[in-house]
Amino acid sequence: MTWLVYLLECADGTYYAGITNRLEHRLEAHNSGQGARYTRARRPVILLATQEHPNRSEASKAEARLKGLPRDQKLGFFSLS
Repeated sequence: MTWLVYLLECADGTYYAGITNRLEHRLEAHNSGQGARYTRARRPVILLATQEHPNRSEASKAEARLKGLPRDQKLGFFSLS
């Protein structure tokens, strides 16, 4: 099963990063207020980028690396794959 690291832009211009194996479902959850607490008050969100990983462990490691980057480098993270 393929896992994805994804980057969203919230309505207030902030970024949110997460992982999922069901992207459409997760985006719907974020935009309906059923997703992460952070995105509930910052709807709607739009998908900026995704990156595939072979398993949850690898996706979680990539998400941690992404979250450690400064904002101006986050989108560039997705061109490195």
